Amino acid sequence: MKKHIFLAITLVFTSVLVSNAQSIFGKWKTIDDNTGIEKSIVEIYKVDGKAYAKVLQILEKGKEDELCDKCKGAKKGKPIKGMKIINGLSQDDGEWNGGKILDPKVGKEYKCYITLESPNKLKVRGYIGFSLFGRTQYWYRVEE
Repeated sequence: MKKHIFLAITLVFTSVLVSNAQSIFGKWKTIDDNTGIEKSIVEIYKVDGKAYAKVLQILEKGKEDELCDKCKGAKKGKPIKGMKIINGLSQDDGEWNGGKILDPKVGKEYKCYITLESPNKLKVRGYIGFSLFGRTQYWYRVEE
């Protein structure tokens, strides 16, 4: 009987760990797709079934306090650190889409979709119109 209880607890614990590792939610390191330089730590979180992301930390030296000078509207001139850069993605099978992503470097918003390539690698695609016309970045999970 004790073996069955231990096995059940182990299976529950393992499934919780695996499901957390298979989620887009958590902290991710962004890498500049042109230079390969680590740019920031972004946290993806869920509110009312939708995914959002904000910049937790700027990793580039000398840019830690950079403002979004090229942004429009309420985000113009605001610090990039703490800024929400992904808004309102909905889950559709293994993909999160239907929302927007902000590129603070150019101050523009794009349609966006996110897929989990592996437990620690996230594919983030921003695009205009059709996903064929866009740019892909890969973000890497930050181990805590």
